[in-house]
Amino acid sequence: MRPAAEAVRRLRAFATAAALTATMSGGLLAQAEAAPSYHVVRSIPLGGSGRWDYITLDSVGHRLFIARQTRVMVVDPESGKLLGEIPGLDGAHGVALDYATGHGFATSGRDGSVTMFDLGTLRVLRRTPAGAGADAVLYDPASRRVFTFNGGAHSSSVVDPSSGTPVGNIPLGGKPEFGVADGRGRVFVNLEDKAQLVEIDPIAMRVLRRWPLAPCEEPTGLAIDPVHHLLFSGCHNRLMIISDAVRGRMIAHVPIGARVDAGAFDPSTQLAFASNGEGTITVVHEDSPTRFHVVTTATTRPGARTMALDQRTHRLYTVTSPVPDPFSLLVLDRR
Repeated sequence: MRPAAEAVRRLRAFATAAALTATMSGGLLAQAEAAPSYHVVRSIPLGGSGRWDYITLDSVGHRLFIARQTRVMVVDPESGKLLGEIPGLDGAHGVALDYATGHGFATSGRDGSVTMFDLGTLRVLRRTPAGAGADAVLYDPASRRVFTFNGGAHSSSVVDPSSGTPVGNIPLGGKPEFGVADGRGRVFVNLEDKAQLVEIDPIAMRVLRRWPLAPCEEPTGLAIDPVHHLLFSGCHNRLMIISDAVRGRMIAHVPIGARVDAGAFDPSTQLAFASNGEGTITVVHEDSPTRFHVVTTATTRPGARTMALDQRTHRLYTVTSPVPDPFSLLVLDRR
């Protein structure tokens, strides 16, 4: 090829590459500009004593269930009005809801039990042994079973949601934190001490596989994009690890805030959230099943480490009690 022709070819190739880069950059910039920026719109004093843990949104009854050491507070998310309480817990951690049976389930970490209650009246129906350090809990619609994740026992206890009776026990080989269900017959849980993700068959009640989350340290909060089969693990070394649930491997990671404890994913906005005890919520956009970027870091208040997402309104709820202020509910909305 002649030198002049070669120069023209290279110039055209350079121009094409530059145009492609500009298009991609422009697309990412447009995504970043279009993504909402969350901020606190209301702070509602709730009061009361006791440490708190997970928040669970009742999307049917429009209520928030807030674990508070010896009980679960049930509040109106709009007004903060106390609608009732589920008493008799010892180290309250998590709540799971089964609308088919009309039952809810609350874990007690100190006595390793799970309390079944009536969703309508909030009346306690049964207390069932789970495992030492019973912490997070979920209802899996595919198997129609309730799973508690027991940090001290390194196991998951399986409960029948109709009767509240034990069904089985699954050794996990590490300390479980939060778990999620994909709705199609798989349950996933972070192992905090092993920095692993574990996949469970909820019908056979056995571990199918596990994979490392390195460079993650101490994964806690977990969220799922069930359409694209992605898992979002919040790690204590300020990382969110994104895993491919089909292939069972880590595919990406993005930075988040310190002292993360909960995660959430909004399918309609393709946003993943990590609530951080430092007083922030990191908002991450899923650009594609392999590309992710941090949209914004919303400011909450110190200690606000757990969180609930309303997928209908896209609001976020978190709670905290920074001295000298009372225990309060923070409501975050989009600009």
